[in-house]
Amino acid sequence: MNGITLELFVMQMFTGLALGTVFVLMAVGLSLIFGLLTVVNFAHGAFYMVGAYVGVFLMGVTGNFWVSLVLVPIVVGTLGLVIERFLVRPLYGRGIDYPLLLTFGLALVLVELVRIIFGLEGQSFDVPEVLSGAVNIGVGYFPLYRLFLIGVTSFIVFALWLFIEKTSYGLIIRAGARDPEIVRILGVDISKVWLIVFAIGTGVAGLAGVLAAPMRSVIPDMGSTVLVEAFVVTVVGGMGSLVGAVVAGMLVGVVVAMTSLFWPSLADLSMFVLMAVVLLVRPQGLFGQKGLMG
Repeated sequence: MNGITLELFVMQMFTGLALGTVFVLMAVGLSLIFGLLTVVNFAHGAFYMVGAYVGVFLMGVTGNFWVSLVLVPIVVGTLGLVIERFLVRPLYGRGIDYPLLLTFGLALVLVELVRIIFGLEGQSFDVPEVLSGAVNIGVGYFPLYRLFLIGVTSFIVFALWLFIEKTSYGLIIRAGARDPEIVRILGVDISKVWLIVFAIGTGVAGLAGVLAAPMRSVIPDMGSTVLVEAFVVTVVGGMGSLVGAVVAGMLVGVVVAMTSLFWPSLADLSMFVLMAVVLLVRPQGLFGQKGLMG
């Protein structure tokens, strides 16, 4: 505890927020897909991994980080379109276990395909030169790329909120999540809504992968750890809640960062302790609804 100054404390808070951005993007995708489709997507970590590898490939082809950043969610989202249409959709209405098992197997397939294509060794993904270095935030110098992550995540979350809350298609999505039968009666093709939501969820996971690539090792198994983290965040925030995904993602990031500062040996355990405490006090999560899994 000695030697921890106010400046170090604030810097660690910013580190936690930057860490939380990856959690937020992953949990937002999970919550979108579960909230409307009631699909517990165990392939979400694999889509994150695919996003990182697609980013590596595009960087090798174009040499432009910004092109990769734009194209990765489009490519991974398109993959999500195909998977929802031909693999997930036939399982709707058969119970929550069927798509769960399907996506679990799909994750294994995607990991093996990446191993075949890219090999077992990790891939390098450097921070673009314009985002390298550090900037003075008043209490010290903080990596510019991590500030960029906070800004991009804020933009993505705000854009998703505008889309869901302020557009006619967002109204259909919210109505479809509550009562899909009524939406069908009103003449809306609910299957198209499911398709778009699954694509958005997987595309955001792919974006999280390429954004995290410069900070984390790009390896075929990189999705396994982040999937566990994403589920912890989703459970803490409440299954199906976008607000919960954002709040819990930032909260978990800060908790892990601050635990690393005061009790480094407990850092990896801290998010699970937080989840246990939240579930004891509020079993449905901070912003979840009772009986959603029923």
